[in-house]
Amino acid sequence: MSAILPAEQVGQPTYWATACEHLMRKDRVMRRLVPQFPDAGLQTRGDPFVTLARSVVGQQISVKAAQSIWDRFAALMKAVKPHSVLKLEVVDMRAAGLSGRKVEYLKDLAAYFHEGRVSVQHWADMSDEAIITELVAIRGIGRWTAEMFLMFHLLRPDVLPLDDVGLLNGVGKLYFSGEKVSRSEVRDLARAWTPYSSVATWYIWRSLDPVPVAY
Repeated sequence: MSAILPAEQVGQPTYWATACEHLMRKDRVMRRLVPQFPDAGLQTRGDPFVTLARSVVGQQISVKAAQSIWDRFAALMKAVKPHSVLKLEVVDMRAAGLSGRKVEYLKDLAAYFHEGRVSVQHWADMSDEAIITELVAIRGIGRWTAEMFLMFHLLRPDVLPLDDVGLLNGVGKLYFSGEKVSRSEVRDLARAWTPYSSVATWYIWRSLDPVPVAY
């Protein structure tokens, strides 16, 4: 099952250029950062289950490690679909590099989708917070993972994932001379980014890692 996305949500969002102009006008760091990466941005994979599953795999590990584990996990199936994940043997999932906890989370996520216990067809009309509330009811889906889903599947423009270590580290490096920053400091700084916090967050991630973040 996959959500029916408006045309502008297939691939890069249509607001990207407008967001970049806004950020460069409002933020001195963004004015320098955005032009460094002119040919990339948020893109949806078009499949809500795959996006959430990739987010689970990527929890608390590097982008490079997450991609490596995902590749081995995906190779266990002809296609990453809920019913296919439910059929996988735990030992094979562990051999792909998944922790026991992440195996459980992926199985639970697959069951929610397979049994139709998520409002896939209504997400496009729901608020960010309403979607987060629904998703965090699934075992293994915390607020961070739900926020990744909002950014990378629904392409919501104003998501600020304050629990994201990369965002906190990037803000510290780019805005505070490498000092550690608090969530409240990032929230205050991000007032200038609204209504395009997702875009600013993506550029901060991009500045830290040669591999673009994608779920």
